[in-house]
Amino acid sequence: MTTIGFIGLGNMGAPMSANLVKAGHRVIGFDLSRAHLDAAAGQGVATAATAADAVREADAVVTMLPAGKPVLSVWGDALKHVRPGALMIDSSTIDVESARQAHALAREAGMPSLDAPVSGGVGGATAGTLTFMCGGSPEAFAKAKPLLEIMGKKVVHCGEAGAGQAAKICNNMILGISMIGVSEAFVLAEKLGLSPQALFDVASTSSGQCWSLTTYCPVPGPVPTSPANNGYAPGFAAALMLKDLRLSQDAAGLAGAATPLGAHAAKIYEAFEAAGFGAKDFSGVIEFLRAGLK
Repeated sequence: MTTIGFIGLGNMGAPMSANLVKAGHRVIGFDLSRAHLDAAAGQGVATAATAADAVREADAVVTMLPAGKPVLSVWGDALKHVRPGALMIDSSTIDVESARQAHALAREAGMPSLDAPVSGGVGGATAGTLTFMCGGSPEAFAKAKPLLEIMGKKVVHCGEAGAGQAAKICNNMILGISMIGVSEAFVLAEKLGLSPQALFDVASTSSGQCWSLTTYCPVPGPVPTSPANNGYAPGFAAALMLKDLRLSQDAAGLAGAATPLGAHAAKIYEAFEAAGFGAKDFSGVIEFLRAGLK
């Protein structure tokens, strides 16, 4: 049994930590939200009064936080309290530079570390089918893999420090762009008198096939499990897609990469959020496109 300090018990962290408990590990969790702490306790997570208390006895620490700044703050404090040699894992989605700074903090403290953002949303976190994209040394990856495989179906070592975050923002730029493309096609099909099911039957087995179509179809009907069948209640909120697209554009600017479609997708999701739909699933952008971006 491994003792794991888990900091950040929100929509993703709570089910991830619960899966570690189900696998027989001792998990000590901390979150700023009392409601999140109480919910995690109901899943067998031992709760701590502070982040420092959550990591004191930990063999491994997992953080799932909203941005780079809180990750660096939490790691800076946690590294003062963890046991020597404890493994540090950050599964937040943050900018590449902050991820590299977190690795540097761990290295200075003599701790192995991994940036390991995830794909799969709340459903994947609950089912334990997430994909982990990992950056860090091969030794840190080997040490983390057994724990990550409890929470995910696929665990990929992408390279050295920051490579996991790089993979995540590139993947989600593809996702944001493809969802807009699929949504535009369904809106056009409607105006041309083609049924959504007919377009799905053709495109899902033709050159238009992609995850945004076959797994997360933005219209009700063809894929019963997609958010479109539940009023676009979020599996992955539009505000989070916008965050990832902004990260991709920040990275593109620093790297000198041309990403015109990524930039345009970010602008569309900015308008979608500004119109009050940030809490909707990102596939709900089809309704925004249907209304002519109004």
